[in-house]
Amino acid sequence: MLANTFKAAGLAALMAGTALPVMAQDITLRATANSNENDEDYDGSVVFKNYVEAASNGAIEVEIFMGTQLCSNGAECLQGVADGSIDVYISTSGGASGLFPYVQVLDLPYVMADDRVAEAVLSGDFTRTMRDMALSDSGDAIRLMTIGNTGGWRNFANTQRRIAQPSDIEGLKIRTVVADLPQELVRALGASPTPIPWPELFTSLQTGVVEGTKNGITDIMSMKFPDAGLQYVTLDGHAYMGALWWMSNQRFQELPDDMKRVVVDGFYQLQQATFASPKRKSIQAYEDFVAGGGDLYVPTPDEKAAFAEAAQPVYEWFTANVEGGQEIYDALTSAVAEAETDLETARAADME
Repeated sequence: MLANTFKAAGLAALMAGTALPVMAQDITLRATANSNENDEDYDGSVVFKNYVEAASNGAIEVEIFMGTQLCSNGAECLQGVADGSIDVYISTSGGASGLFPYVQVLDLPYVMADDRVAEAVLSGDFTRTMRDMALSDSGDAIRLMTIGNTGGWRNFANTQRRIAQPSDIEGLKIRTVVADLPQELVRALGASPTPIPWPELFTSLQTGVVEGTKNGITDIMSMKFPDAGLQYVTLDGHAYMGALWWMSNQRFQELPDDMKRVVVDGFYQLQQATFASPKRKSIQAYEDFVAGGGDLYVPTPDEKAAFAEAAQPVYEWFTANVEGGQEIYDALTSAVAEAETDLETARAADME
């Protein structure tokens, strides 16, 4: 009887032991973005979900929550990532700057010239440097997985006049996010920075509380800002609209190595999708803006150089006042220089 009891206990233990690997593969990742299904964030999330679920052979399920179902702003959402109630979250640099102020480096104006440079920089060691800084500052709780795009490039847009040179923006009330760096840029150009929550921007433009904003064309058109009087867009491309994709580091480290690889590759697929999405969406957005009577202006190289010169105080402010600013600025400018050299070499080879 006792032998049978031990035998039964041993069988139960064996069965439990064989079941554990199966249970360990039963993984659900909760991903959230404070945007909607028309946004690049959603495009990236869907690509991530599709890839990870397929590549893991169904071992990982990804649940997508758009809007404010799980959290309502950057600080709250990142706290959810830190405490494990949220597995994946996408923020803008402004949304994460309260916790990681150096992520504002992505908003430094006129550092990256075009999409090819930006995509090369954000696919390399620069992002790993920022990851290490964020892990250290969060006590290894919050992990930066990748940096994609959410809306193309920031451009100056306003309700009053064409902006062709820095003097044209002087005196305008320009909407910014709460983060310091965008306000410093607007101030350096002689305008008045006015922090306004995104949902209030349409009314603020309509009533004259602000006269301009710094946004990509897809956001301008999706929010119907021309109906609020915004009729002038200058394609100065002063900042690439980086999207920072965060993950609970504990959740990531708990994954088996084969599933870690799937997730890392999934974020690569996500990044590529968000790089591409704004390029396609912006075509129709620009056409609709012009068709509605909008004034679309492309600065000459000399005019763009004048904007960059006027923005010089912003770099000095960033490296002097932002914790970790000098380190991340050096990492960015070094990565940009390397990317530009590599791209020029590649172009020359392709043009032979």
